[in-house]
Amino acid sequence: MIERRYLLGGLALGGAVIVAPMLFARSSRPKAEAGWQLTDAQWKARLSPLQYRVLREAATERPFTSPLDKEKRVGTFLCAGCALPVYSSKTKFDSGTGWPSFWTPLKGGIATSTDRELGYARVEVHCKRCGGHLGHVFDDGPKPTGKRYCMNGAALTFRAA
Repeated sequence: MIERRYLLGGLALGGAVIVAPMLFARSSRPKAEAGWQLTDAQWKARLSPLQYRVLREAATERPFTSPLDKEKRVGTFLCAGCALPVYSSKTKFDSGTGWPSFWTPLKGGIATSTDRELGYARVEVHCKRCGGHLGHVFDDGPKPTGKRYCMNGAALTFRAA
């Protein structure tokens, strides 16, 4: 007869083998639009090392390091990869998180996917045109949407009005 501790250990290990890939699977980036399906070498030539890590590898910059977090001028925030307008300064707010935050994106600027990298589901935000990783959206933002689009400053550029 099998000992209970071996049975329980085997069940736990088997469950971990089945569940772990689902919990830690990276989201699939939405496909880039025609003309924006560049090679890694082309992206590396176009972007700074930090921009490449954030936009193409879904890294997160350290909080409170982007000057765009404190940007107060009227204008538009663009994807740093392809210059698609993604957010208006009219929807920017200080979330206190250390990253530029917005309560809504510009129409046609973003796409989303499910990110399970941390072991739970989060909504990942991508540029609709080039598929670059911009950040994540959370349900703890201000009215009228209640959303907090928490973006990496390295994934954005700013164009003053």
